[in-house]
Amino acid sequence: MSALILLLSVSLLVAIGFLTAFVWSVRKGQYDDDYTPSVRILFDDKENNSSPQS
Repeated sequence: MSALILLLSVSLLVAIGFLTAFVWSVRKGQYDDDYTPSVRILFDDKENNSSPQS
């Protein structure tokens, strides 16, 4: 019975830790831009890489 209580308390602490990390990342803006990564490959680079000058 004591092993069950230990496992439940550890799993509850881990779940609270993950929830805290998720809330922190949402508040810091980690999930704000969900459009640009999918089309970033389509954007042109700022540098001119057309021909190397030797």
